[in-house]
Amino acid sequence: RWLAVGSSVGVYVYEVATLGEVRRLETEAPALVVAFSPDGGLLASGSWDRTVILWDVGTGERVRTLEGHTGRVRSVAFSPDGRLLASGSEDNTVILWDVGTGERVRTLTGHTETVYGVAFSPDGGLLASGSWDRTVILWDAGTGKRVRTLTGHTELVLSVAFSPDGGLLASGSADNTVILWDVGRGEQVRTLTGHTEPVGSVAFSPDGRLLASGSGDGTVILWGVR
Repeated sequence: RWLAVGSSVGVYVYEVATLGEVRRLETEAPALVVAFSPDGGLLASGSWDRTVILWDVGTGERVRTLEGHTGRVRSVAFSPDGRLLASGSEDNTVILWDVGTGERVRTLTGHTETVYGVAFSPDGGLLASGSWDRTVILWDAGTGKRVRTLTGHTELVLSVAFSPDGGLLASGSADNTVILWDVGRGEQVRTLTGHTEPVGSVAFSPDGRLLASGSGDGTVILWGVR
């Protein structure tokens, strides 16, 4: 129902049906990334000032501010049950937060450069993080332990997304490609080439049959996953 857009002055929330602006959430610093909770009740915004803000979508009020990163926040994602929030930062870490209390659950360390993309698997058991260090790390979301590191991109990884069944992971990179990974085996299934600039966003269709990739070359490519 809602569309959220981060900007240099805060977060704009629009109604999708009319594209009319519903409200503007003012922040102290540019909002670099945004994500809705699974039930749509909360919105998280990651900021230039190293904080994550949780907003009540219905009222536009600030629920709490999450402080803990020492670098700009470049990615945010809610777990499927809405209880956890993951944030990736220029401090090379991923922090898992308890959404209900605002407390830090754990800090995931393993990347050596900025974390640009985070995504939970559909069952919430895994968390994927893509980084400037050209790797994707799969973490056990429950324990925080590293499951495996996926290597194959030749430039920084900007975006990650799980397929709806959790069997595949897509990663978009500044090497202008998208790699599809077999999550269970940790193996590269195939590399999708066609963009001429970095791939900043990837998303599967709800039925898992299509993958969309958005690039700095000004195009979106739809791929048949099979």
